[in-house]
Amino acid sequence: MDFILSGVAACGACLFTNPLEVVKTRMQLQGELRAPGTYTRHYRNVFHAFYTIGRVDGLAALQRGLMPALLYQFGFNGLRLGTYGMVETAGYIHSSDGRISPLRTTVAGASAGAMAAIASSPIYMVKTHIQAQSAAEIAVGHQYQHQGMFHALMMIHKEHGILGLWRGAISSVPRVMVGSATQLATFSSAKEFFQRLEVFPKDSWLVALSAGMVSSFTVALAMSPFDVASTRLYNQPVGPEGQGLIYKGLLDCLAKIIRSEGFLGVYKGLGACYFRIGPHTILSLLFWNELRQHYARWAQKR
Repeated sequence: MDFILSGVAACGACLFTNPLEVVKTRMQLQGELRAPGTYTRHYRNVFHAFYTIGRVDGLAALQRGLMPALLYQFGFNGLRLGTYGMVETAGYIHSSDGRISPLRTTVAGASAGAMAAIASSPIYMVKTHIQAQSAAEIAVGHQYQHQGMFHALMMIHKEHGILGLWRGAISSVPRVMVGSATQLATFSSAKEFFQRLEVFPKDSWLVALSAGMVSSFTVALAMSPFDVASTRLYNQPVGPEGQGLIYKGLLDCLAKIIRSEGFLGVYKGLGACYFRIGPHTILSLLFWNELRQHYARWAQKR
């Protein structure tokens, strides 16, 4: 039940934040390996990106890739939050004095994130491909011509085999480990902090909301460089044997971005990253916390 509740919570958040994921993906691919000022900026900021995509691609394009996004969120966060929830319930993240251990929450969050990232990597890759697809006049990055999630999975498997579906999976692990460890460690610690302050009623949803707001800020800062690299790695064109034609791996990708676009290149789309990660972190953790509490009360009444 922990896994199901976690997946449902993440899907609920995804319905609201998927347009921000589309914007984030486009802004991270914009000006790929080009020095600042040497390319046309189709998307000047988050709000301009919303306007441009809606005007050129149509309003429906803001929900592009919703199906793989929902499937990814259910699988990835169902496994990640479900595993972490079981560890938390078992008391493994608490020290001998009963308080939450930052080290244990970090290790638990990172481990759960790494496992979930590898398992859900094919869906994340397809989601990235589809969300990057756009009209030629505002196109950024490599443009795949997928007709949908199942078509994309079949074509990748046909051309590159089963291993082709997991291209970039290993490189995505650091991204998720950093994001997951930061998110869950700061959420647990912040929730405990607000509970000890007693500024909100016991078990109030405002405790989870406040903790989620603290967590989202730290996640965006820590995760953004790895998120940019992951988007580039998944979306790059590939050769006949499935090898990337632009980047060899995570470190090569980060090095090339910094060398060509400057250090701030790895923080490209940071605003969009926060606007996407912020609400998604707040909503998914809030829904997760509330669903677990409601289920626990229901189970006690049985």
